[in-house]
Amino acid sequence: MASSWIWQQADWPHFRWENSVLEPLLAQARADRQCLLSRLERLEPPLDLEAISALLGRESLGTAAIEGELLDPGQVRSSIARRLRLPLAAGQPAASAQVEGLLDVLLEATSRLDAPLTAATLNRWHQRLFAAGPDGLRAIRIGELRDEAPMQVLSGAIGRERLHFEAPPRNQLEGELEALLDWIASPPAQLDGLVRAGLAHLWFLTLHPYEDGNGRLARAITDRLLAEACKAQSHQALSGRALGISAQILREREGYYAALERCQRGDLDVTGWLTWFLEQLAAAAATNGAVIDAVQRRAAFWWSHRHSGFNSRQQKLLNRLLDAEPEGFTGGMTLRKAIGLTKVSRATAWRDLAELVEKHAIEPIGEGRSRAYRIHWPAAS
Repeated sequence: MASSWIWQQADWPHFRWENSVLEPLLAQARADRQCLLSRLERLEPPLDLEAISALLGRESLGTAAIEGELLDPGQVRSSIARRLRLPLAAGQPAASAQVEGLLDVLLEATSRLDAPLTAATLNRWHQRLFAAGPDGLRAIRIGELRDEAPMQVLSGAIGRERLHFEAPPRNQLEGELEALLDWIASPPAQLDGLVRAGLAHLWFLTLHPYEDGNGRLARAITDRLLAEACKAQSHQALSGRALGISAQILREREGYYAALERCQRGDLDVTGWLTWFLEQLAAAAATNGAVIDAVQRRAAFWWSHRHSGFNSRQQKLLNRLLDAEPEGFTGGMTLRKAIGLTKVSRATAWRDLAELVEKHAIEPIGEGRSRAYRIHWPAAS
């Protein structure tokens, strides 16, 4: 009978793929990432750190949201600003242990590239991910490998679950994880760095070594290998930290899980998974370029309004609109949303919005009850 899972194949983990299929995708992903690196390196201070802060924030929020965890964006921005020594906006909330732990992992993964990636490293990262305790009500082993129970990925109602994947049994786990870490430390000489990152991502998730947090750890490992891949291209250590893939995976979450499941149920030909992975790397570079554009527009906006004298409530409304770029604030800023954000009366919120329109900081969209507001961008100089 045919093996059910990829790790049950006789020649596991000897992956294979079609180079002729991957080469054009590799060329596109490399070119797009190099273009993004060049754009980051051309930014003058402090715009360079502001752009990296924005990209790191999106990656942090994205890797948590893939697992259904919605972090407070303000806490994430506050923690990143402190770490990058950027000025903190008034009223920024202190970061929770959960936010701090996640950022500890992501920043260590992409900065300490000369330190070996070991089982002890992964256990420490796992402890930091759960610095605030387990995500749900179920107790889990934190900072150590999973127990003897079968590790299965299921969906659906109790009694009607669908099995998406089953990981190798616990008695094989130490040896399997050691083989992966040895491969990461000494990959084949001619292996492209982007392909290496995609393979490591799939391999780690196939092992599923922990009771929870495997997705976030897999993406941290992937970020590390992507940072290594661009290390030779970039003279700025921080740049590699901003070229992750989590925010893009969140946008394509259904495709992500579908691509993984197809591959983990198949043989050792991983062309399909690597195709999907490289396409997302190129898409992520394009989106991150739009983030850099938004950071530059935001800087131009504040410069054009340096003498506008906004009050603290108006600054809060403007920051909320600007932080939603490049996608934009869904539905625009309505009177009701302004009241909720600033906790003031209807009359005060209306006056704040009217003054922002008068100062050409925002502009109305829609009429009557459907009226909302968006940023009024200064003309390009």
